[in-house]
Amino acid sequence: MSEKKTKSFDVIFEGVGTTGANMRNDIAVEWPMMKEKFELATDEGPFHGGDGTAPPPLALFTAALTGCLMTQIRAFAKRLNIAIDHVEVHARLHWRGEQVGMEPYVTEPVGFGLDVDIQCDAEAEQIQHLLECAKKGCFIEQTLAQGLIVDHRLKIDGEWQKA
Repeated sequence: MSEKKTKSFDVIFEGVGTTGANMRNDIAVEWPMMKEKFELATDEGPFHGGDGTAPPPLALFTAALTGCLMTQIRAFAKRLNIAIDHVEVHARLHWRGEQVGMEPYVTEPVGFGLDVDIQCDAEAEQIQHLLECAKKGCFIEQTLAQGLIVDHRLKIDGEWQKA
């Protein structure tokens, strides 16, 4: 019986965001391992005092989750020898906010749902297996499923402090 080799790898993205006019944020994202760089922006509409010059962060988050799952479906379909005709994912990401008086509001996730339509000639069990593999391979979905804590540091008087 032959042993399967286990291969580990790290995926690290780095980003630097700077403020632009009103509520715009310009973010440079780098994927050092692949030597790729991306320039992204977020903005808010008038509700938050923005100009709507770029998508709001939650739109990018929704696109990132949807695109991540779709990418894994297509990548793993090749590995599983499933010929896909078309994939469509409908995402619904729901948050709730609460504000008391003039205090800053507090938010919480309510629930995220992804309706996945994989059009192909494979058997139902194969399609289900493909989706399970894609879910496990989607970095964003796995991060959400684990409830990862985000560490913060704050620069005060030129020194980084845990916030």
